[in-house]
Amino acid sequence: MKIVCSTNIPYAEEAFRPLGDLSIMAPKAITADCVRDADVLMVRSTLRVNRALLEGSRVRFVGTATIGTDHMDLAYLDQAGITWCAAPGCNANSVSEYITTALLCMSQRHGFTLSGKTIGVVGVGNVGRLVVQKALALGLRVLQNDPPRRADENNPVFLPLAQVLAEADILTLHVPLTRTGPYPTWHLADQHFFEWLKPGIVWLNAARGAAMDSDAFLEARAAGKVVCAVLDTWEGEPAFRTDVLAKADIATPHIAGHSFEGKVMGTVMIYHALCRFLGIKPTWTSEGRLPPESQLPPPLVPEIRLDPAGLSEEAALWRIVQPVYDIEADDRRLREGAAADAPERSEHFEQLRRNYPIRREFRFTRVVLPPGHPRLESKIRNLGFMI
Repeated sequence: MKIVCSTNIPYAEEAFRPLGDLSIMAPKAITADCVRDADVLMVRSTLRVNRALLEGSRVRFVGTATIGTDHMDLAYLDQAGITWCAAPGCNANSVSEYITTALLCMSQRHGFTLSGKTIGVVGVGNVGRLVVQKALALGLRVLQNDPPRRADENNPVFLPLAQVLAEADILTLHVPLTRTGPYPTWHLADQHFFEWLKPGIVWLNAARGAAMDSDAFLEARAAGKVVCAVLDTWEGEPAFRTDVLAKADIATPHIAGHSFEGKVMGTVMIYHALCRFLGIKPTWTSEGRLPPESQLPPPLVPEIRLDPAGLSEEAALWRIVQPVYDIEADDRRLREGAAADAPERSEHFEQLRRNYPIRREFRFTRVVLPPGHPRLESKIRNLGFMI
């Protein structure tokens, strides 16, 4: 069996080499000729998987180590009888930690307190659920909007979008990108969406770039509806508009889900899906578990010692979170390529994603405080750190 795998899938050698003849190639090098005699194709979102790539090939299984499938022509795969899988939820915790870090950064940079404010979470799936948990840990009042879950579960916790938009001080988007069906999300955040907001909100989009109408965002920024913005996803990416970038307080190149663990769990999930397809027993990892600790790189920040005397709780949390994930460094790296022309900007965006440094999740860092800070300890633990 021949397996073709993108270079940007961690632990591809360990997972797939025992299953067949493995070729690991850069996404741009994976062409129709390369996959013509392949049986399995493993990718991430940087490769378009469609008829042009696969027609006439031997491929019978395609896996994407990502939560999204925007880059895959699922209708064609189904019509061609090609089994496919994704990795929903693999990087959900990574995205929730990105949102946590961004909120703490904005609160410290702009001098406002998160505790007691209202956050609207639009889309409460794998990612949104964890964003809700961490928002509660930060002391935020949480309003949830998820029409599909409301319809399926009849749960009153899922509120109408208009109510969430009218009451939220902070709004974060965690929806898939869909153009059809009962709940399309393409340009969900359009001119009317932003008009419903009360003035002065903090806006975050780490979902899909095209879920936000870029022109509507700029109008909302100019009108004061949005006073702070955090953007990780971009309409038309890897191209990104410099006028939109200029109005973002934090701008990053679609890396919210790029924690080391998030990417590795993507590999784990498609590995197990392939084993099920082949009817063989997995030997590399257990389902839902990372590889053995001996195979993982050590945490970059194994321990943080902090005396919070004289600090607010949120200032203390920022001093803990910032060394573990330096979100402002991601922002600086993206802006370094903003002056280039459009093709070079796109290549800069893609290079930042391809060469993203290892970022370990909060759970691999232990925080040591002096005695007497039980409430702060509880918040730290609920954000995922060891105490």
